[in-house]
Amino acid sequence: MVNDIKNTANDKKNPKLTLLPLIALIFYDVSGGPFGIEDSVKAGGGPLLPLLGFLIFPLLWSIPEALITAELATSFPQNGGYVIWISSAFGPFWGFQEGFWKWFSGVMDNALYPVLFLDYLKHSLPIFSHLIARIPALLGITVSLTYLNYRGLHIVGFSTVLLASFSLFPFLVMGILSIPRIRPRKWFVVDFKKVEWRGFFNNMFWNLNYWDKASTVAGEVEDPSRTFPKALLGAVVLVVLSYIIPLLAGTGALNSNSSEWSDGYFAEAGMLIGGLWLKWWIQAAAAMSNMGLFEAEMSSDAFQLLGMSEIGMLPSIFASRSKYGTPTISILCSATGVIFLSWMTFQEILEFLNFLYSVGMLLEFAAFINLRIKKPDLHRPYKVPLQTVGATLLCLPPSLLLLFVMYLASLKTFIVSGSVIILGLFLYPAVVYAKEKKWCHFNSREQLGLSNDLEDRSSPTELDQVVADDASLSLLGHSKTVQDSKILSQETSTVD
Repeated sequence: MVNDIKNTANDKKNPKLTLLPLIALIFYDVSGGPFGIEDSVKAGGGPLLPLLGFLIFPLLWSIPEALITAELATSFPQNGGYVIWISSAFGPFWGFQEGFWKWFSGVMDNALYPVLFLDYLKHSLPIFSHLIARIPALLGITVSLTYLNYRGLHIVGFSTVLLASFSLFPFLVMGILSIPRIRPRKWFVVDFKKVEWRGFFNNMFWNLNYWDKASTVAGEVEDPSRTFPKALLGAVVLVVLSYIIPLLAGTGALNSNSSEWSDGYFAEAGMLIGGLWLKWWIQAAAAMSNMGLFEAEMSSDAFQLLGMSEIGMLPSIFASRSKYGTPTISILCSATGVIFLSWMTFQEILEFLNFLYSVGMLLEFAAFINLRIKKPDLHRPYKVPLQTVGATLLCLPPSLLLLFVMYLASLKTFIVSGSVIILGLFLYPAVVYAKEKKWCHFNSREQLGLSNDLEDRSSPTELDQVVADDASLSLLGHSKTVQDSKILSQETSTVD
């Protein structure tokens, strides 16, 4: 009874994410709107390949990844997400590698958004083209948005709902205004001599990935077993429509050459279709969208570090929460990485991101299949309606796509990404050694991964299932953890 009162008080103090804010958070983890897809028209030699791509890629990539994320996120509703999935399937070493790769790629991704924010702003305020104004603005934006994350995840979720509405509405208006001028034959134009396959596939892939990111805040979601599948479905529909409608409007109503389509061209398309007011609206929406992207990415990255700390993979300082329930040190660590990585070019970050992300996703697909085979009785509130063979076939097309994206990477990308992977291989034994020597404090209070509310709610059968699952054990713990789990099960039986 006392625990129930405490948990109710904690929920009121740190509100959980509900369906609509979670849809918005996933939307910004994946997309943020059509800003940045203009290059797909240029790299695709016309509108036909991008239009087909944004219809076909979700079937081959987005929907399978969203389904797998829904099953695994509801099976392991804890902060840490894919780190816990991989650890349960292959052990803590590979779970740590997954966490390091995904966190590093996430911080690199987040370094883009303050820069892109200023790139849109400088069209109206040219002063931000000069370093003397750009550097202080970059730091100011990063600090301000980091503070918003610090204030609480429910504020981030609410703000992303408002930002998503503001960012997408001008494209709905542009789509309506373009209807009288649309000529469908323009959608079928493609010049294969101008197609840049590396740029095209990297752009398509980047604009449709990161569906698994929201799993790192699963512990902050209200009723995740019901909320996650609905939110992922809603986000898939929203993302696809946010790409298709502006592309149909812009390419179908204008006579512009494919070479004119580059970052920021939707603002020009808005001016040609609706006037100067629509151009300014789209520019403002682009700036706001980059804020939403930053907030969603930093939340996911910070709560991933928190989740890794809670299960003993990182020092306990990463799990320390502010009075708003946010992981203070984890947020500061991610923000510092953003500042130091913002010097890289957009295309460099894009390739590095895609390569590291591809490696991590191949491991996630392998974990999904492995858990289906090793742990058929694992409690799965949502389960992809396929047997093991069907689940394997579901992973085949996106896995081939991942390998193809990696094959297209440049030598520089192989070197940089390879260096990050090698660094992760050395970091894990270093963390284990630090724990053994007690150089840092690691969490031991929740070595079973059981929160008080879970223990109170679980029936004996459910509790035994959770304890039996090695994903709920301390991932850097010792044999004493297993003994403790047995004692807990015996005590539970005795009480019953």
